[in-house]
Amino acid sequence: MDETRSQSGASAALMDSVYRNQRHIYDLTRKYYLLGRDRLIARLAPPADGCVLELGCGTGRNLIEAARLYTGARFYGLDISREMLATAEANIRRAGLEGRITLACADASAFDAEALFGRDSFDRVFMSYTLSMIPPWREAMAAGFAALAPGGQLSVVDFGQQERLPSLFRRLLHAWLAKFHVTPRADLSGAVEALAGLHKARCEAGSLYRGYAVWAEVTRV
Repeated sequence: MDETRSQSGASAALMDSVYRNQRHIYDLTRKYYLLGRDRLIARLAPPADGCVLELGCGTGRNLIEAARLYTGARFYGLDISREMLATAEANIRRAGLEGRITLACADASAFDAEALFGRDSFDRVFMSYTLSMIPPWREAMAAGFAALAPGGQLSVVDFGQQERLPSLFRRLLHAWLAKFHVTPRADLSGAVEALAGLHKARCEAGSLYRGYAVWAEVTRV
């Protein structure tokens, strides 16, 4: 427990240092290469009065878009960076959605939803370009699945391996991402399938934009 707490503290400090200034321009700059986020949101389709959790909510951009699309649902988000959460809170207030979106500071790989939000399960859990930033990313994905209600769905989109894009583009992209401590997970698709197999869950997965991104949906049955 102490080791986990220490790792979480180190990750929080790193993310705060990376995004202390970046958070102010994050949404403006990232919209050009965090591809597939809106596709994920469009496919969430929670129950009319459902509950949706985003792990690694950052600036709140995805939660705001989803709340506007699914007007009857309730939304929750957590992030390890207090700097990013400060921006998220301001964005949510500007959008007039503070009554429908609740935020908390926590580690996506080890969180207590009941303690944070007063509920222990969600109809939808999603992770958008977060697994490539979380060192214990497999644990984060498992924690997301564990937070699902029966019939709930875990949705993921993140960087792929760009296998059908020019090698120079791939090298330049990975070098750029490394500056922000982002590491595309080469075995993400396999890890998703393993998680689904472990829990006998339904799994759909694929790639987008010639391998630029990968997506997956794992449904608890």
